[in-house]
Amino acid sequence: MYAYNEVDQRIVDERVAQFRGQVERRLAGELSEDEFRPLRLMNGLYLQRHAYMLRVAIPYGLLSSAQVRMLGHIARKYDRGYGHITTRQNIQYNWPKLAEVPDLLADLASVEMHAIQTSGNCIRNISCDQLAGVAADEIEDPRPYAEIMRQWSTFHPEFSFLPRKFKIAFTGAKRDRAAVLVHDIGIRIVENDAGEVGFQVIVGGGLGRTPIIGEVIREFLPREHLLSYCEAILRVYNLGGDRENKFKARIKIQVKTLGPQEFARLVEEEWERIKDSVLAVTPEEIARVAKFFEPPPYDPAAADEPGFDDAIASNPAFARWAQHNVSGHKVPGYAVAHVSLKHPARPPGDITADQLELVADLADSFSFGEVRTTHEQNIVLADVKQSDLFALWQRLDESELATPNIGKITDMICCPGLDFCALANAGSISVAKQLTERFEDLDRQYDLGELKLKMSGCINACGHHHVGHIGILGINKNDEEWYQIMLGGSAEDDASLGKWLGPAIPQHGVTDAVEKIVGVYVAQREEGERLLDVYRRIGRSPFKEAVYESD
Repeated sequence: MYAYNEVDQRIVDERVAQFRGQVERRLAGELSEDEFRPLRLMNGLYLQRHAYMLRVAIPYGLLSSAQVRMLGHIARKYDRGYGHITTRQNIQYNWPKLAEVPDLLADLASVEMHAIQTSGNCIRNISCDQLAGVAADEIEDPRPYAEIMRQWSTFHPEFSFLPRKFKIAFTGAKRDRAAVLVHDIGIRIVENDAGEVGFQVIVGGGLGRTPIIGEVIREFLPREHLLSYCEAILRVYNLGGDRENKFKARIKIQVKTLGPQEFARLVEEEWERIKDSVLAVTPEEIARVAKFFEPPPYDPAAADEPGFDDAIASNPAFARWAQHNVSGHKVPGYAVAHVSLKHPARPPGDITADQLELVADLADSFSFGEVRTTHEQNIVLADVKQSDLFALWQRLDESELATPNIGKITDMICCPGLDFCALANAGSISVAKQLTERFEDLDRQYDLGELKLKMSGCINACGHHHVGHIGILGINKNDEEWYQIMLGGSAEDDASLGKWLGPAIPQHGVTDAVEKIVGVYVAQREEGERLLDVYRRIGRSPFKEAVYESD
């Protein structure tokens, strides 16, 4: 992974010192809350319903074991013993005390971490396919390009005050696992007819109040033009974006208003002026950054090591976990272990300090000291020997990190909702708990197959409800918590936005409504069909009739 140089470290250390002075002035009453707000937001610090919340950047979801250990320390020392993995692959702490935040940031800086640009109208954390570098379907590892873009976008003087926040995602695989079609810029590594590797560029995707699937504005961009082309996109947006109405300020509205062809024309026009400038990414620079992401020293004899098949045959619980939480690896003898953060005892995405420290130890023991976070609020150990999977599973199982439900109905995305968020209209965590209890039977989950359930506590869609096979949105109705349900969303290559099923449902009726939706799916499915496939084949009406039949 990328390692800071002296300049990187000095920048982060100086930012901590600057913010320490700002906090001292705020606590002394020298700064009002209105004056302090933009300063804290520049450092990822939000004021939520009950306390401050700090969002820590995890660039493209990649962490060293030392960094994970520090995250555990922070959860224990500055929070209430846990953190929350977000859909941007970051981690949030919900209870830091303002006076202690500078010390918290200094601790982060000691392991090359920070909270810079995790808030505000700037380019946010660059996200990435969690299987980057190990996926068999990968054309090229996208992480070096994500790192190049991270360095370009951090403290970019022209884009520090955009019309609205800006999100970029990368994938280098043939299957999209990074939701690139619902980002402000989505970048896919592709090959052209001549066998050259470059990028497909997608713009104008996003969820929130106005969900939109992004549009391809360039089918093939040579690698050396990554920064100049993205700079052209950001310039067109920065100059032409709506700064008067925040609900129309995202680039997706600009692309939709102009039309993708006109937007692309403006970008190409701007790009012609700058593409041969210092922004050109040289092969030498690509090679330099790529060295930080070279494969670890895999054991060539790993494929011949015994133990995995015997463990599968002798332990049904391990066999179940291996079937549902382990995926293939491009190197024979290795596997990808998916650590579920969807245990019934905790809100989706939450991980305790003890668990963070355990994951760090397991990464050192089994996965070359590397950990990854995912936009589905889980963790990945990407380089585990198959022969080590049983020992890994035992340690995870002892600490409630081996729930074998990846991709199933209880592996739901869920924002913090009204329990914490000042913007939320309704709770998410309580509904997630009810759904987990209703569908806790693992055999039933496996029978239902792949089912993406995603839930948000407000229209801002931090829970990505628009692109869930089942999406749930909390709303306020006469000062009560109600929920709208949508069906048919997807964030993958077949990206689609879900459609509202019908009128909002009170909180006590949400679980029964999902039960009825699942019932229609089971009754109507054909061999191999997911709920999403059935919905697309038979349409909304049968599901709507089942949910509202008693009305």
